[in-house]
Amino acid sequence: MLFATYYNTNHKPRKQMFSNQPKGLIPAALSNMGERFGYYIMNAVLVLFLCSKFGLSEESSGIIYSCFYAGIYILSLVGGIIADKTQNYKGTIIKGLIIMTLGYALLAIPILATAENSTWLLTLTCVALFLIAFGNGLFKGNLQAIVGQLYDNPRYADKRDSGFQIFYVFINIGGLIAPFVAPYLREWWLSAHDMVYNASFPEMCHQVIGGSVDNIANITEFAAQVGYTDAESLKEFCSQYLDVFNSGIHFSFIASVAAMLISLTIFLTTKKGLPNPAKKEAAAAVKYTQAEKAAMAKELKQRMYALFAVLGIAIFFWFSFHQNGTSMSLFARDFVDSSAVAPEIWQAVNPFFVIVLTPIIMVIFSALARRGHQISTPRKIAYGMGIAAIAYLFLTVFSLIMDYPSGTAFREMISSNASVVKAGWWVLIVYYFFMTVAELFISPLGLSFVSKVAPKNLQGLCQGLWLGATAVGNLLLWIGPLIYNSAPIWVAWTVFLAVCLISMGTMLAMVKWLERVTQDKPAIKTEPSLEDNIEDDI
Repeated sequence: MLFATYYNTNHKPRKQMFSNQPKGLIPAALSNMGERFGYYIMNAVLVLFLCSKFGLSEESSGIIYSCFYAGIYILSLVGGIIADKTQNYKGTIIKGLIIMTLGYALLAIPILATAENSTWLLTLTCVALFLIAFGNGLFKGNLQAIVGQLYDNPRYADKRDSGFQIFYVFINIGGLIAPFVAPYLREWWLSAHDMVYNASFPEMCHQVIGGSVDNIANITEFAAQVGYTDAESLKEFCSQYLDVFNSGIHFSFIASVAAMLISLTIFLTTKKGLPNPAKKEAAAAVKYTQAEKAAMAKELKQRMYALFAVLGIAIFFWFSFHQNGTSMSLFARDFVDSSAVAPEIWQAVNPFFVIVLTPIIMVIFSALARRGHQISTPRKIAYGMGIAAIAYLFLTVFSLIMDYPSGTAFREMISSNASVVKAGWWVLIVYYFFMTVAELFISPLGLSFVSKVAPKNLQGLCQGLWLGATAVGNLLLWIGPLIYNSAPIWVAWTVFLAVCLISMGTMLAMVKWLERVTQDKPAIKTEPSLEDNIEDDI
């Protein structure tokens, strides 16, 4: 069970893992879960939607998606700067939720794209995606900053890592459910109109409507498979199919709007229980002498050095981790026989492991801490890179044993020969297991680390920098497919193995310094303010 109790050596039930957490954690996590649920619903169908609605090529749709995805991370820096400058984190988050809701609402408008309106309708769609990205930039990093501020209270300081792990679980609950929503709504709407889903047919429909058909007999055969009965012209049927197909996707965007409204409602009704950093800073400003300010400035400088050191490691982790969307996707397509598993299920494997494994890892960390072997956050991040290395070591050894060639060479093999040497789906499960464990050592704990070392007046910006490190890692993703298609695939896995090992070694070399810089006890002690004392346990 996800939130089951765990036991001490005498088998007496201990407090549940929510115990001694600040009361604002769960509302913040629920608000984030709602937003992530809406995002993942949209994200699951966005590229397909752009292709089917406007007749764009996969390459053109991919460019729009890439710009949108990059915009989320870039605008997180903007959102952090805005919140830090105004010290109004709650207000910035609320604005972000409202702007995202507006963006999803624009996407949900079920207007049939035609030759006459495609230009302005595509422009409107891009505007909607910008609003979602900008709203996400105002919301995501700043909510993480507020969660971190919950643990500035010394009462909860030792619960920071576990708090962010719980927060991360809620993110992945949304990610686990969402991939199934959009396909269900789309296929339900098609079946209601006596039509059948086929991902390839919308492109054919655009060819028929645009008069660029090369093989009408082949398209007619496809049309019959998805519901064409010769009762109307093929061109008319194609127009109807596109309308129904895309309307089904529009229902997904309506579900995203509903999720955003739920997230907004949760945040509005619970925001009073969240910290107000503006008041804290105002109260603390008068308590320091000039000497104390100088000491604090030196400490903050060291903390920023530590932050950028960890951000550098994070870049290489995300570079390795997000191969699941590039070279690992190619590997699953080319070398793995996964025909018995629906594509949507593979999208849910990672969040499933996150939800299942997080309580186990928390129990292990807690048990070690009770025995006097508490592991620092920097050391956990280093171990995470080592676990990621295990995932790629497994793929390297497996590919060498199977004597796999490059992806290009494998696809050129005779189909009967290729099918014989294809791996079972269990290979992907093993890979995702180790990478998910690595993710749990790095991603939520990285958020915890950022919240711990970031200056109080730059919490939003620093959380944005963490997201920015993800963006930089994503810019390097093209290297994976390049090696995958040009050399035996074990070479690609070896490169990622080396990256993870070097990152782990670098982190371990810095760990003593990072532990010293990020000690839980602040260099300058102050009396807790009234705001610090308002949070009760969950």
